[in-house]
Amino acid sequence: MTETVSIIPAAATLAAFGSFVSFILVLFILFTILIRNVRIVPQATNFIIERLGAYHTTWHTGIHVKIPFIDRVVKIVSLKEKVADFQPQAVITKDNVTMQIDTVLFYQITDPKLYTYGIENPIMAIENLSATTLRNIIGDLELDQTLTSRDLINTKMRLILDEATDPWGIKVNRVELKNIIPPKEIQVAMERQMKAEREKRENILRAEGEKEAAIRTAEGEKTAAILRAEAKKEAAIREAEGQALAILKVQEATAQGLRMIQDVGANSSLIAIKSLETLAQVANGQATKIIVPSDIQNLASLAVSLKEVVSDVSGGKGAGKA
Repeated sequence: MTETVSIIPAAATLAAFGSFVSFILVLFILFTILIRNVRIVPQATNFIIERLGAYHTTWHTGIHVKIPFIDRVVKIVSLKEKVADFQPQAVITKDNVTMQIDTVLFYQITDPKLYTYGIENPIMAIENLSATTLRNIIGDLELDQTLTSRDLINTKMRLILDEATDPWGIKVNRVELKNIIPPKEIQVAMERQMKAEREKRENILRAEGEKEAAIRTAEGEKTAAILRAEAKKEAAIREAEGQALAILKVQEATAQGLRMIQDVGANSSLIAIKSLETLAQVANGQATKIIVPSDIQNLASLAVSLKEVVSDVSGGKGAGKA
């Protein structure tokens, strides 16, 4: 009887412990389920939620709780701008030149629901759409236009792709042509053309430089000639002024001498004596010219006249005797 009583409390204790463990286990399972169904949506991210296989809602930034086994997260969509770098595409220009062009696409998801349910593989769809759009645009342009119309091509592609991807909840912000690779022969021809253009510009610049140098040289010679002529003119003017001043000084000195002679009362005898003294200095044997004073010339003419008179007189007498 005693053994039976002791076994009953032990069994009751074991059953209570088992119930406690079960309760703890149930609480742990419920806590785990609760934790797994509480989701924190980070910034610039949306969660697409389905309930029983149908679209239910879109979770935005914050804390959200879904019903276990009923709701599920179908897709996690990032709203950040993304970059898609596509492989080079073979395109043919209007003048039948085949080239390789690879594009870079910048896009952003604006509607997570349409992005999830609108198309199966949106990136592949965008790549194929960009390739066909690029071929259509390049097909209307020639080679030179293709190489120089990057902005035009980028703008057209962006508009077409943005309109086409709008039902998929995608906005195309920018399209860039990363590389345009023409055939090798075209590259060689372009390099030759570029070299010829550079040589042409070099020759033009050299000719313009020589022309400018010749113009500057001519202008310099002209300026120098003008300056030389002005210098000669100035020198001639100064020389004439000097000669005029010298003549004026000589005339003033002569006038001053005459006034002095007049002041001392010089007569004709004194003047004759001074003239003879001057004549003696001139006739010192060093002069190459003979200067005859006017008075001596008068005496000579007088002597000639007297000789003619004497001749006439002698002739008259001889005639009377006859």
